[in-house]
Amino acid sequence: MRILVTGGAGFLGSHLCEALIARGDEVLSLDNYFTGSKENIQPFLQHPRFEAIRHDIINPIDLEVDAIYNLACPASPVHYQFDPVRTVQANVLGVTHMLELARRTKARILQASTSEVYGDPQVHPQTESYWGHVNPIGIRSCYDEGKRVAETLMMDYHRQYRVDIRIVRIFNTYGPRMAMDDGRVVSNFILQALKNQPLTIYGEGNQTRSFCYVSDMIDGMVRMMQKEKFVGPVNLGNPEEFSVLELAQKVIALTGSRSKIVRKPLPQDDPFKRRPDIRLAKEKLKWEPRIRIDEGLQKTVAYFSKLLSEGKQ
Repeated sequence: MRILVTGGAGFLGSHLCEALIARGDEVLSLDNYFTGSKENIQPFLQHPRFEAIRHDIINPIDLEVDAIYNLACPASPVHYQFDPVRTVQANVLGVTHMLELARRTKARILQASTSEVYGDPQVHPQTESYWGHVNPIGIRSCYDEGKRVAETLMMDYHRQYRVDIRIVRIFNTYGPRMAMDDGRVVSNFILQALKNQPLTIYGEGNQTRSFCYVSDMIDGMVRMMQKEKFVGPVNLGNPEEFSVLELAQKVIALTGSRSKIVRKPLPQDDPFKRRPDIRLAKEKLKWEPRIRIDEGLQKTVAYFSKLLSEGKQ
């Protein structure tokens, strides 16, 4: 198959491209390199079944493809708040352009949605039937509401034009190729610990998250794309829940760091609890995460340790 991956040079996108190439597919990566990196796709840049195109999906593009994974959008607060208007455009204009491409080519399209569509949830854990608790005018709303609109567009193109869609709601994911400067808690903690710098937690660190290793997430996305007669949305994430303080302590222990923990005030609209109910994924996709947090953190620590040893900051 000829498969388009938008955001293909990003953290998740590059791992997805690699998995699809290994499977025997012809892969086309589309990326504007705002948060993506040529280094992420360097291992397979010369592969005969891989092509990388610099393009921003807020502008239309015409290609011949059999399937589309739409991952293009900044996914960490540091990046999506840098240019919030462009973040919204990626989720409205960009998704519309990809849906039009899918409509013309009759390609199946998977939308990488997010747990952020649940906002600061009042229901715990979150099931797909929960409509969320989102601030539509807060500083995170460009991403939260953008992704909600993207899901709406997907469903309406499916209902009105019979476009073959799939929607996955991705919860916190971590692993090699995370950007060093993306502000996410796992990469922040690991880099701070490796440098023996203080680990920053917000509030008391009681807020909880679930962390899914990247290979498990890619497996879930591929399974969803292959599933017949089920459009979703479906939660993909690890239901094991840890407080931010527990995560900080794990990272310090794994790295043997001399780092201390320091506290700062909680940022606006930061969700207090976030954990997926993955019963639907288990039932429909026969999927659940296999990599436990300690194993995944060890692999991620090794990745960042190598980057630092090469002089990257």
